[in-house]
Amino acid sequence: MPSIVVLGTQWGDEGKGRIVDLIASRTDLVVRYQGGNNAGHTIVTDGKKIILHHVPSGILRENSLSLIGNGVVIDPKVLVAEIDALRSAGYPVSPSNFLISERAHVIMPYHREIDLLREKRRASGRKIGTTGRGIGPVYEDKYARRGIRMLDLTEPEAFRNRLVSVMAERNAYIEKVLGAESLDPERVYEEYVGYGEVLRPFISDVSAIVRRSGDEGKRILFEGAQGSLLDIDFGTYPYVTSSNAGLGGVFSGTGAVPALISSIVGVAKAYTTRVGEGPFPTEESGEIQDALRREGEEYGATTGRSRRCGWLDGVALNYALRTNGVTAIALTKLDVLSGFEKVKICTGYGYNGSVTKEFPASLSVLESCEPSYEEMDGWDEDLAGIKSAEHLPPNALRFVKRVEELTGVPVWIVSVGPQRDMYLELRDCVVSR
Repeated sequence: MPSIVVLGTQWGDEGKGRIVDLIASRTDLVVRYQGGNNAGHTIVTDGKKIILHHVPSGILRENSLSLIGNGVVIDPKVLVAEIDALRSAGYPVSPSNFLISERAHVIMPYHREIDLLREKRRASGRKIGTTGRGIGPVYEDKYARRGIRMLDLTEPEAFRNRLVSVMAERNAYIEKVLGAESLDPERVYEEYVGYGEVLRPFISDVSAIVRRSGDEGKRILFEGAQGSLLDIDFGTYPYVTSSNAGLGGVFSGTGAVPALISSIVGVAKAYTTRVGEGPFPTEESGEIQDALRREGEEYGATTGRSRRCGWLDGVALNYALRTNGVTAIALTKLDVLSGFEKVKICTGYGYNGSVTKEFPASLSVLESCEPSYEEMDGWDEDLAGIKSAEHLPPNALRFVKRVEELTGVPVWIVSVGPQRDMYLELRDCVVSR
């Protein structure tokens, strides 16, 4: 049976949540493999907007088991609140449909404090644009072998000993380097051992469940957060997240093996957005950016920050498709382009008197690149409610076909409105119903 990866091919915010929600109706398990609550997936269903930060989007589907893998970093306070909010909205959350890896690392109060203090100290022009959720510092502690894992929260005495040791070092850094007041280990212990008790029933060996489910032929969906251009290795470093948002994160973040994967769905908007700092070759300003932001409701699900907007960057998209082995594209928010007289796709970067189709690793080069655009006629028709390709406006269909031609990857699905059911499938190339 097929197992599928859904990942972002831009700087995040591509609409992965709704694609995961759709595929989850056809799979048995949904597994989140990296990131933390710095990401947010927004799904509109029955007129209600559901925003998820930790819990996989599959939780909205009755037939799926939702899992958080070891590659995810968890803020237990946020997770407990999210579980309560889902229950209040009528979605039952219990260990029968939701489990957390015992090996997932915990975002602690000192991680958030360090994150905010560091960003505050950075000079103007050198800020990363972090969400301040403690994501970078917790991954830093993970690789420095001083992290706290979900399992630790369920072993009070061992947790206390480890916490006191770790916080002695972290408090010294907060005081002497960042110039702020230290945190009280006892207060942190009391709060977090409490979260351990609440979450204990959900904590399990997720990697074993994934492997057993694969052996049993169950359909598994692996869900990423952020996007490939924010990947710690392949993104626009250092303006990136602190984990592998691309395909590599699936294996280290869940314990899955490559042989499990049959399809890799790359989610891309019909235009491009970015939150925070860093180069953005196709960024627009003025009326075009305002229109894309307004029509696309381009405000962060986690922070509420307005997103920077511009035309579809085919160079960056091809780079993301290549580095992740994407087999099908989910093209979202095509409807946002309705009403533009002309629409554009960047097909190359002008640099030093020549045009390149490769995405540069050098930030100084990327910042100096000028997009080379292919301009196409736009369309005025409202796309909401369209259910088949033949009913798309001819220019909208041409745009989709041109994306396929420029990337060499088939477009499987196109979203044509914000509601859960506003999409059309162009071909059956991922997973059948």
